[in-house]
Amino acid sequence: MCEKHRTTPAAAPPSTVDRTGRQPRPCRPADVRRAVERAISECCRAGRLCDAHAVSDAQLVASELTTNAILHGGGVTDFHVDVVGPDVRVCVSDRSDRLPVVQPPVDGQGRRRVGGRGWPIVCRLARDVQVCDLPSGGKCISVVVPLI
Repeated sequence: MCEKHRTTPAAAPPSTVDRTGRQPRPCRPADVRRAVERAISECCRAGRLCDAHAVSDAQLVASELTTNAILHGGGVTDFHVDVVGPDVRVCVSDRSDRLPVVQPPVDGQGRRRVGGRGWPIVCRLARDVQVCDLPSGGKCISVVVPLI
């Protein structure tokens, strides 16, 4: 089960359901951090070695992708986390077709910018970063974070 583990949408309390009768997928940074921790913890309980720093890195990457989707992508439309072998794959979809960009740390007048560090953090901690257009519009960003 740990070689390919996909989370179930369990971000909300059991009494909270959407219009289709299902629990909503995680869409807030805190929700995705918990979902990543839950997915990795299940594999660790099954005997896999899990580095605490790697778990934190995976949670940070998921949180940054979600925050970027909220701030720049029109909101989170889908979220998945899979533990595959020694890695965790995090996928966050949003409504925007715009690609992520790196902002310089200072603006044209030399003033330090607030924010703008999320995408560089994702690119530094993750490998195999993919941005794919979705057929219905928007994009899906998929990253792999090593767990060991």
